[in-house]
Parts: sequence; C-alpha cells; structure tokens
Amino acid sequence: MQSLVVGIDGGGTKTRAILADERGEQIAEAIGAGSAVRPHEIERSAGIIAGVVRDALENGGQPDARPRVVCVGVAGVGREPERQGLLDFLVAQQIADEVVVETDFAVALEDAFGDGPGVLLIAGTGSSAFGRGPTGATARCGGWGPVFGDEGGGSWIGRRALSVVSAAADGREPETALTGAVLTATECSETAELIRWAAGATPGKLATLAPVVISVADAGDLRANSVVSMAVEELALHIRALARQLFSDERASVPVALTGGLLRRGSSFRKRLEHRLRAAVPGAQVYGEEIDAARGAVRLAIRHLQLTA
Repeated sequence: MQSLVVGIDGGGTKTRAILADERGEQIAEAIGAGSAVRPHEIERSAGIIAGVVRDALENGGQPDARPRVVCVGVAGVGREPERQGLLDFLVAQQIADEVVVETDFAVALEDAFGDGPGVLLIAGTGSSAFGRGPTGATARCGGWGPVFGDEGGGSWIGRRALSVVSAAADGREPETALTGAVLTATECSETAELIRWAAGATPGKLATLAPVVISVADAGDLRANSVVSMAVEELALHIRALARQLFSDERASVPVALTGGLLRRGSSFRKRLEHRLRAAVPGAQVYGEEIDAARGAVRLAIRHLQLTA
C-alpha cells in the first residue's frame, strides 16, 4: 500500500494542501481559509489546517486514509512557542502519523533552491525574506508581523492607502483616485465610514486593498504610485540586507526567488521590483519559475519520511 504525504502552504489569505504519494506525485489538492498563526489564535489555525488536510484526502478519493507525514509550512511560526503550540494542536487532531511544522519561507525556499544557496522573498498579506548562503548559513529579514512590520506586504499597502485617502479628505494632500477606488472596494459610501471598516479589518482584509492600489497606480495616479514605490523599495531592502549578510555584498551573485500574492509572474508590481533590484542588488539573479510552497512542503515531508523509514 502506498504511503501518503501532505504538504501545506498556510498564509494570511488562504491555505493550500497537496496530497501526494511517497514519490511526490500529486494526487489531489484542497484550498481553505488563511491559517497564518497569530497570537492567541493558534487553535484556530490548527483547525483550518486539519480541515484542509481532510478536504485533500476527500478530493483524492481516500477520505479514510491516514497520511504518513503532513508537513505544514505556515506564516507566523518563526518563534518556537508558536511553532510548538501549532504542532501540539495538530498532533491532537490526529491528521497523520507524523506532523512537521515549518515556517512558510522554509517550504518555499525548498521549492526554489532545494538545499542550495539563495534568497527568497515572500510578499502576500505580509512580507518576509529568508536566505541560505554558500556556506550553508541561514538568516531571515522582516516578518515582524502586521503591527509594526510586514513592510511592502499587502496589509502594509492597505494601511498606507487608507492614510492617503484620509489625508486627501482633510485637504492635507491633493485629491487622489484612490479615494473612489478604496470606497468601492470597502463598500463604504463616504470616507468617514472607513474608520469602522478599518477598525474591524484583519491583516488579510487590509491586504485586499493592495490590488486596488496597484491598479490605480498603473492608471497613473501619483499618490497610489508613491505607495507602490515605497512598497517596492521596502521589499528590495529585504533582499539587499540578506545579500550583504550571506553573500558578502549586494554585488555578489545572489540567486533570488520571489513568491506570494503580490509577486505573481507578469504582474506590474513584480516587474517594478525586478527593475528596482537591478540597482539595489546588482548581483541578483531572479529565479523565473513560479514558487509552489505547498510542493516544497511535500518534498520536505518525503525527506522526513525517508529519514525515519
């Protein structure tokens, strides 16, 4: 009987699971709500992840099967208490013989570079960068969370867009096309209603404004363009910091992979970042393929299966 493994990519907006056999051949997949770990909400994240695992088994026609290994790559487990807490909840859910919990960037880095050197930038609801140097040394940059970090990520862009809209309403800044676009996106009839909307908005909800801001910037609005430019600069600084730390400096040859909802191939935002990297990190060699973090989690699950066989 074949052994089954499941790889999980858990972000702030969605959670994706791939069910595969021990050779890594995909059998089925499933998508659920965002499962990024936030303080005091670890049990919620575990429940979402367990549900997506069950959905993947159902979609694969094996609802009663028990995977040998489930590897979970999820945002928000960079600290040991959160990682261990999520692991404990998932083990209690009895979703597999063994559960492995990794950071979201660890599974994405696996898909991009395997065990080789490189810098991975993730920009979706939040943002973070992780790298491995030629010597095997690792380091991370960013990923400090939505309250005072996640620079350049979707929720960060959303918050700044709201600030621009409020300043324009006050007359502190010129009028901007962001006002109408943000009101439409939030289903608010006037700017004052944004106070209540923002007060109840999760990071994921704020991040839904990012595509709006990018679209308005692409149409030529100066203030939206300024927000996008700041986001691009912040993300470029993440990569430059790791290039200096792991590869001696930003002029050295640095393999770079880009992933996350904001950095899809062909998007105007990704193109702007790649253009900025030519000056900010001259040695950057951007990996052109799409990064599939859930696929990376499958590979780590198989590696764990082989080590424990």
